[in-house]
Amino acid sequence: MKIALMCVNPTVYTHERLIEAAEKRGHQIDIVHTLRTMINIASHKPALIYNDQKLEGYDAVIPRIGASITFYGLAVLRQFEMMGVYPLNESVAIGRSRDKLRSMQLLSRKGIGLPVTTFAHDPKKSAEVVKMAGGAPVVIKLLEGTQGIGVVLAETPKSAQSVIEAFRGANVNILVQEFIKEADGKDIRCLVIGDKVVASMERTGAEGDFRSNLHRGGSAKMIKITPQERSTAVGAASAMGLNVCGVDLLRANHGPVVMEVNSSPGLEGIEKASGIDVADKIIEYIEKNGKFGKTKTRGQG
Repeated sequence: MKIALMCVNPTVYTHERLIEAAEKRGHQIDIVHTLRTMINIASHKPALIYNDQKLEGYDAVIPRIGASITFYGLAVLRQFEMMGVYPLNESVAIGRSRDKLRSMQLLSRKGIGLPVTTFAHDPKKSAEVVKMAGGAPVVIKLLEGTQGIGVVLAETPKSAQSVIEAFRGANVNILVQEFIKEADGKDIRCLVIGDKVVASMERTGAEGDFRSNLHRGGSAKMIKITPQERSTAVGAASAMGLNVCGVDLLRANHGPVVMEVNSSPGLEGIEKASGIDVADKIIEYIEKNGKFGKTKTRGQG
């Protein structure tokens, strides 16, 4: 197969592993720098130009789109789709997952376990929003945040009100969620491919930090998840329409709750913690599902 790897930095661990896995299985995989790709929208002739050459003959594309370039990255990926190239994750599904509010709404509709989540436009309603989330302490998240950036724990009603009013006063959109105290600064990352959890790990936050992101200094270890956690992770991926994703869960007293669904999960932490060759499983999934000229259109546009 001929595969395009859409990314900005090919030397990061995840991209090197995907290249290694594809080549090991006998495929041609080319780096396509997302921001250096030009889109040619012409009637009956959708095209992508990269290094002054048309991108042609690709069977599949692996989109690795950073949060900061979502708009342009999705535009490039949509063009691949219009050209009949199989996307590992569809543009519409990635777009859903990047909108935290929409993600929560879709997961809620499917009956997926969630922390109580509230949202309001009016900063004067901050007290009511905190009350709806179960009262302080609450977790306040920027809708555009990633890797634990823009996530604040407000421990008192007064501090929660101050943070909400400050963010909304600056016209920044936020979510307010109940704080799952019993999670004790830990979460579970499940790596879903298709309809299976292929690897999982438990992440623990750095001392004094309730966030468990590895980018924030947390640590990780292999963990055995329960059947309910497994079905929750697979259900969350399905609700988003993602073929490959990382689903972050917390163990609440009333069962697993989904914190986030990540459409471009990093592989370093989970491969090292679990000992599982996730990159190989991703390429294997593309082999089974990616045929030239065949895209699964669950709703382009």
